[in-house]
Amino acid sequence: MDKPVEVADRVYAYPQHDGSWWVNTTGFVVGRRDIVAIDSCATRGRTERFRAAIAGVADLPVTRLVNTHHHGDHTYGNALFDATVIGHENCRTEALNDRAREEAGALWSPTPDWGDLPVDPPSVTFSHSLTLHVDDLRMELIHPGTPAHTRGDVVCWLPEQRVLFTGDLVFNGGTPLVMQGSVTGSLEVLRFLRGFHAEIFVPGHGAPTTPDILDLHERYYRFVLRLAEDARARGLTPLEAARESDLGEFSDLLDPERIVLNLHRAYADLSGVGDVDLRQAFADAIAYNGGRPLHCIA
Repeated sequence: MDKPVEVADRVYAYPQHDGSWWVNTTGFVVGRRDIVAIDSCATRGRTERFRAAIAGVADLPVTRLVNTHHHGDHTYGNALFDATVIGHENCRTEALNDRAREEAGALWSPTPDWGDLPVDPPSVTFSHSLTLHVDDLRMELIHPGTPAHTRGDVVCWLPEQRVLFTGDLVFNGGTPLVMQGSVTGSLEVLRFLRGFHAEIFVPGHGAPTTPDILDLHERYYRFVLRLAEDARARGLTPLEAARESDLGEFSDLLDPERIVLNLHRAYADLSGVGDVDLRQAFADAIAYNGGRPLHCIA
């Protein structure tokens, strides 16, 4: 069973093995009278195990729940908490428009068993920043100012503890994913993340880590951009570019087929197009994966 990791006094990360598709890292901060949770999980079963893990640390109610972005592996379980859900205004909009559960059957194998989980988007939203207080602990919720992983990313910064919950602006052990955000924006956001001078990073997937993880992300994003620039100049599609590519140092990261999804985003960034055709992008990712649905253990 996945277990909470105390990364600082009263501050916990909850990494779920193995951090691949739909298997995220959450967290929580314990006060004297209540608890603030950071993200929920993709399925009813995983969210119930997360709630049990919180109860195993402190028998206190979760009164506030922060969403770092709208993706279902971080929001579908919101409804299982009797808590005020807080997030960026774009997170609310995208969560209300999300259709990933309806289309998941053809994309992932095994198909996640979502359980009965009604949509429960943030009811408290903000555009730039919001400060929460957990007793004497200050939790600063900050939007990075540009699309990166999504258009509604939020970090949770605990300055006294030097802990930064990054959501999916950081992946530890998995291939970064920026299909619904921006590759160039993600490079800009790395400077934003470095500016906190955090000692501990709690990523959106994988185990807590150190600031060095940002160097890997920078190399990966620059690799994707170089690949996209060269392939577009030669008239290749994102799938053709991915098939030609040598992932090199990134080949051991989980979910390597995300190179196709990220190339779709990089092509859009370079051409000034707004949204990626998600159906085409995932069809190409499955083609890159030998025609097999993407592996998922959620």
